[in-house]
Amino acid sequence: MSLKNKVALVTGAASGIGEQCARKLASLGAAVVIADLNLENAQKVASSIVAAGGKALAVAMDVTSEEAVNSGIDRAAKELGSIDVLVSNAGIQIVAPIEEYEFSNWKKMLAIHLDGAFLTTKAAIKHMYAGGKGGSIIYMGSVHSHEASKLKAPYVTAKHGLLGLARVVAKEGGPRGVRANVVCPGYVRTPLVDKQIPEQAKELGISEAEVVKNVMLRETVDGEFTTVEDVANTVAFLAGFESNALTGQSVIVSHGWAMQ
Repeated sequence: MSLKNKVALVTGAASGIGEQCARKLASLGAAVVIADLNLENAQKVASSIVAAGGKALAVAMDVTSEEAVNSGIDRAAKELGSIDVLVSNAGIQIVAPIEEYEFSNWKKMLAIHLDGAFLTTKAAIKHMYAGGKGGSIIYMGSVHSHEASKLKAPYVTAKHGLLGLARVVAKEGGPRGVRANVVCPGYVRTPLVDKQIPEQAKELGISEAEVVKNVMLRETVDGEFTTVEDVANTVAFLAGFESNALTGQSVIVSHGWAMQ
């Protein structure tokens, strides 16, 4: 399950879960493409990976733009030789009750989470097919790919949608060695989650401590947040699992919050 001589592209890789996934894949021998809307931060991450002895390339990428996605992925494949692993991770969060949810924000959420997954898949899979070696496509889902929470209508909808996309890609790509799976983390203490805590406290009329204890971590077995390392280790496992025995699946990483 070595990633040596593999090329892995990670979207939203300039910070948080995406950055940790990129660093983990690089530590296992992959050349990593740090794809992010924030090119300056992506370049910093790529430079630090190179300084540590790895191989990395930073590309600017708005995952909602077909032109930007195609350009970034084609450039990465040309410079590094292939695309063997795609980690579709880019995402944001906007919380509000459904009767107050702005349609523009609904469309923005689905564009980043679902359109972005589709566009990056479409652009990357052609390189996987052309190389004749197959590949691994990993979508960053969520416990909300299986569960629902208040205030998150488009997020839950999008994360459920990734399961369907992964299963179709697994069916279509399987005969050509392309696997597709979804990693479904619980709450990970990233800036994205930190931002949600006061927002949910306000909307639910409870304290921030109660949001953490009684909303985010109530259903876990140990009252602990999932870590970026937990998620990155799971992504690395799926990236290196070179068999169709594990495809079209979701892997929940949530300290027991959700169980299948």
